[in-house]
Amino acid sequence: MDNKIKLLKQKQAEALLGGGQVRIDSQHKKGKLTARERLHFLMDEGSFQEIGMLVTHRSIDFGMEKENYPGDGVITGYGTINGRLVYAYSQDFTVFGGSLSETHAEKICKIMDLAIKNGAPVVGLNDSGGARIQEGVNSLGGYADIFYRNTMASGVVPQISAIMGPCAGGAVYSPAITDFILMVENTSYMFVTGPNVVKTVTHEIVTSEELGGATTHATKSGVTHFACPNEIAAIQHIKQLLSYMPQNCEDKAPSVAYDIQNETRPVLNTIMPENASQPYDVREIINEVIDADTFLEVHKDFAENIVVGFGRLAGRSIGIVANQPAFLAGVLDIHSSTKGARFVRFCDSFNIPLLVFEDVPGFLPGTDQEWNAIITNGAKLLYAFCEATVPRITVITRKAYGGAYDVMNSKHIGADMNFAWPTAEIAVMGAKGAAEIIFKREINAAENKEAKWKEMEQLYSETFANPYRAAERGFVDEVILPEDTRVKLIHAFKMLENKVVNNPRKKHGNIPL
Repeated sequence: MDNKIKLLKQKQAEALLGGGQVRIDSQHKKGKLTARERLHFLMDEGSFQEIGMLVTHRSIDFGMEKENYPGDGVITGYGTINGRLVYAYSQDFTVFGGSLSETHAEKICKIMDLAIKNGAPVVGLNDSGGARIQEGVNSLGGYADIFYRNTMASGVVPQISAIMGPCAGGAVYSPAITDFILMVENTSYMFVTGPNVVKTVTHEIVTSEELGGATTHATKSGVTHFACPNEIAAIQHIKQLLSYMPQNCEDKAPSVAYDIQNETRPVLNTIMPENASQPYDVREIINEVIDADTFLEVHKDFAENIVVGFGRLAGRSIGIVANQPAFLAGVLDIHSSTKGARFVRFCDSFNIPLLVFEDVPGFLPGTDQEWNAIITNGAKLLYAFCEATVPRITVITRKAYGGAYDVMNSKHIGADMNFAWPTAEIAVMGAKGAAEIIFKREINAAENKEAKWKEMEQLYSETFANPYRAAERGFVDEVILPEDTRVKLIHAFKMLENKVVNNPRKKHGNIPL
């Protein structure tokens, strides 16, 4: 028995060393943690239980039978994060560069199957050179097995991908299907084809960082939701993200203890500029309305004309979507529409109520937008709100013009409660443009056209550029003092917490893609 125990401990020790101390040291020199160190910082102390520690590859081609490492380049298992069950895998770059083999993929698939059966989130820590070339189609099949499970798990359990190193070729598609992607600045990158292939095919000379680094994907493509300065920061972000999410689609949004006190916020009366054309930062409103220091912004540096993120209201987790007047006047365009739609659909998948702050002058005009399908992309946000069955509340702070008024969670597309501030302007378009169209003859006939235009503009503004016409029709449930916004929202979300919607029976809708 002693010899058998000794053999087991020897095999376990080999597995713990991964690709060996030399490669571990090399990983550290690059400013990167090892796969096991990442899991150590991610999971609650002592909670991680490994599955498949002694798995090895089955390849015999190209001398592979002479190189075997227990675990085969990925550590898989389960544990707890802040006391809640989570499944995780962490790719080990010290073993064959973290490349994916048939058995490597089987290990990942096993924990994903367990996650779906047991209703718990999956976290993937990606650090891989891609498919293991020596295994050919077996490796490609392994990727496809993972993609399929990502898709089956979508909307069932939250899925988070952290890119801790290279992620190239087919490897990028698993993270792309998951709910949130985090990248580490200067040490991680994602692309379908690398700089060398790009140079060969298109003759463009570009570095890995420029092509697919964290900053590129956080600002230009929107592929990554969070760009983190280092791996520890990325891991902390994962923990924070999970704190806003239920375990699965059957759970309610999590909440923390909160004692209701005096919830009025007089400072909200002073945020809105006197001049309706003057910008302001909608985050000032968000941070005053939600619980202090609870706003976690998603996609902060991408499509900045819309702000999305998680927060807590009286302790309960909510999702927030807000037009941002401080950037492009808060217009909706292609990127902001898809950014908002993706976030709305995530919240709806996992029973997280939605709060919308609306100040939108319309959709961005121009050939670039039209030729790149603003119609289809704008419809994504419209579709996402229309199909959402979670509690949905809109606060119109200022402009709500044209089709964008409809799209931003209006009463007409299923919002449960719609509040407006006295500064709200709900109309087909701005007063200046409307006056030019409606009173064109009167303006042209006037001796002083400029004065007549201003007069007609004032008339239209008094008639429509306010919240009261909408309130008269019931399209706005209540016009409220800004300082009462938090109070009204706490009561409204409490009233809606048992909301049930029975949509028409269908296999699934066909969102405009």
